[in-house]
Amino acid sequence: MPGSLKTLVFAYVRSKNKQALQNMRELRRQLLEPLQSTSSINAAQSRESIHEDLRVIEEGLEQLATERLKK
Repeated sequence: MPGSLKTLVFAYVRSKNKQALQNMRELRRQLLEPLQSTSSINAAQSRESIHEDLRVIEEGLEQLATERLKK
């Protein structure tokens, strides 16, 4: 999945679709919230995966911001 997410983020960066990246980031933050507060299951792997997704999305948003500053 991380490879496909990177591909999707790259496509959004290439098409300058900041809103789609922000929506992806918000969805993952919403998914992460209940996992942060649960103790009834071991959600460590899910949390790690979502944090990695967020890292990739943030990199995409940074690339867009950098491109905007260059213009």
